Amino acid sequence: MRYMPKKDIHPKYYDNARAQCACGASFTVGSTKELIEIEICSQCHPFYTGKEKMVDAMGQVQKFRKRLEKKQDSKKKKR
Repeated sequence: MRYMPKKDIHPKYYDNARAQCACGASFTVGSTKELIEIEICSQCHPFYTGKEKMVDAMGQVQKFRKRLEKKQDSKKKKR
């Protein structure tokens, strides 16, 4: 038995679909929709623009040391 692909089951594909970002940038992509509205793109994303911010002010190592210090202090108080 040979595989026979079904006709007319796939959506229409647009080679020149337009993607529009919230920052105002617009570019063409391939998609099943003619217009795609996106919130962030390579022109406004912090990683690509170099304006990356550190969200966590205290790193994981410092948090661990702080917890370890609290445990050691509580052990000293119990003695």
